[in-house]
Order: sequence, then C-alpha cells, then structure tokens
Amino acid sequence: MEAYKRWIRRNKDFVRQFDSLANNFTWFLPDEFAESEIGPEAVSSTVGMITTINEYIIETSPTEVHTRCAESSFIPLSLCLTLLKDLETTIEVVAEQLYGEKNKWILIAVTEAVKACIRLAIFRKSGYKMLLQGGETEIAENDSDSLSPQETKRRLDKPRGNGESGISNGQNPGNLQGRAISALSGFGKNAIMQHPQAIMEPPSKLVEKPSLRTFLSEKGIPGGFFVTGEILFIIRPLIYVLLMRKYGTRSWFPWCASLAVDLIGNCILSVTLMSQHSGKSQQLPFSDSEKDELKRRRMLWALYLMRDPLFTKYTRQRLESTQRLVQPVPILGFVAEKLIEILIGVQTRYTYISGS
Repeated sequence: MEAYKRWIRRNKDFVRQFDSLANNFTWFLPDEFAESEIGPEAVSSTVGMITTINEYIIETSPTEVHTRCAESSFIPLSLCLTLLKDLETTIEVVAEQLYGEKNKWILIAVTEAVKACIRLAIFRKSGYKMLLQGGETEIAENDSDSLSPQETKRRLDKPRGNGESGISNGQNPGNLQGRAISALSGFGKNAIMQHPQAIMEPPSKLVEKPSLRTFLSEKGIPGGFFVTGEILFIIRPLIYVLLMRKYGTRSWFPWCASLAVDLIGNCILSVTLMSQHSGKSQQLPFSDSEKDELKRRRMLWALYLMRDPLFTKYTRQRLESTQRLVQPVPILGFVAEKLIEILIGVQTRYTYISGS
C-alpha cells in the first residue's frame, strides 16, 4: 500500500488525468452493458471511489499521514463519508431492483443512518465545530474557532521545505515545530528517523477536544442553539427517508417535515450568527468558512423543487411548458429538450436530489 501511495504522489498529474478520463468513460458504456441500471451505476461508483482515494493520497503529504497515524490508525471519517456517498446511488439502484420501489427505502434509510452516525462522530471529534460540506471537508485539529480565509491563505502560502505549497482539505500547519518537520521531510525518510522526538511532538501539541458538557458550559445558550441546529442538519435526511418509507412519494407530509427541519435548524444557526454580529454574544464566533457553509445549505433548498410531490404537481409541468415554448427555436429547443430530459431522469433517484 505504501508503494502505491508513493507511485500516486510521484505521478499525480497522470493519475488526475486518468481519473478524469475514467469518469468521462462511464458516459459511453456499451449498450449491452448499459441496459441494466446496476452495471453503469456500479462502474460509476467504483471509479468515483478510486478517484476519491487517489485524491486523498495526493492531497495528503507524508508528514500529515505520519501525524494522523500518531492519533489513530483508522481511515479518516471524512473519507469514509465521501466513499459512502460515492456508493449510495448504486445501493439505491440495487435496492430497487431487489426489493421494489416501495421497499427500497429500507436500505436507503440504513445508508442515511450510517451517514448520520459518521457525521455525529465527526461533529464530536472536531470539538463541536460546524460540519463543512456536510462533513466531507476535514476540520484542522488545531484550527482556531474563527480562522479567516486570509489567515488560512497566509499559512498555506508559507514556504515549505518539501516543495509543497500547503495542505489541502482545510489542514493547516499547527505551529513552528510542525512546519519545521515538514521542511525536514524533504531530506528523506532516513533523516526523519534520526529525530524521532521531533515526529512525536506535534501530536502532543494538539488541543484536547471538549466534551459536550464542557462545550455547553463554556458557550452557554448560544452553544446549545448551535449544537441543536447542527444535529437537526445531520438527522434531517434520515427523518425524510423514514417518512417517505411510511407515507410514500405522493404525500406532502415528508416534504413539509423535511423542509421544516431544514428551516428550523438554519434559523437557529442564523440567529446565533446574528447575535455575534450584534455584539450580544461573542462566546461562539463563526469563521468565514462556516458563514459560507450556511449559505451553501440555503442553496440546497432549491432541491425541494425536484422532490415529489412538488415536482410532479408543479415543477415538471413548468418544465414541459417551457419546452413547448422554446421548441420552435432550432438550437435552443434541442438544448432545452435534452436538459429537461436529464432533469426528469435525475429526479427519479433520491440520492441525486437528497442534498445529503
């Protein structure tokens, strides 16, 4: 495995081009193979998972890997979550083929439950910080509560001895010792092994993550609101899937309940943010990346237009009327027809429009 990692890092440009080509190839599978929905989705998921692993290897320097291994020998939870998201569409297709349209929601609910558990674990492990990109973006272990993008860029742009410009996925050098070790890594493994005490120092400098009781006692009421809002964001997809399994796609109750959970959770977080701006509470400062995350979550509300029963009763009719309107226009009519065809196809899969 170490040999594979070294090869990936040495040939990262080739690997990225090959992964991109492989992802594009999944759109041109042979007709005999594409007749079954399971085949194309399985290939697409496999390629996506390999691409995710390769990108993780490329974007993680040997120094970071060593530091993380000092903390835990397990695969990072954020990587597990991304791999599960790469696989979830295949799980849905297989469930539908084996158990039917109605019973597929059981396996989808299990998938969403696993994702919720992973996100809760990431939330706890991060010291109760906001999940960026739904938990797929790893939070730096010793990142401050309110690190601005300018500070992040300044840290990432600092010269490094091994020729790297910085650490991706939100990982920042923790201190001068960490950056010194990163520079020394350019001299080779033997040079590093001559200074084992330097390797072991960064993990000992990691800030101990507070327990939930400690976090709530330190942050007070804003902290309680923040935790509540994040938990609602994490469990919302599971609530939606369980209600869909019980009431079906034609019922408005799952749609309204999911939207209500989204609105309540986002409003709680927004009120906490506004109290910070108004100066009423400085106990829970929001970083710029967390503010951007709140905006991203609001943008995901557009997916409610693609979910039944709203899609069947409103959105689809609007799309079809728009298609008839622009159909006489030669190029525009063709593009609109294909675009609407894709949107209707995408809407048939929960995982394409889940926003989770």
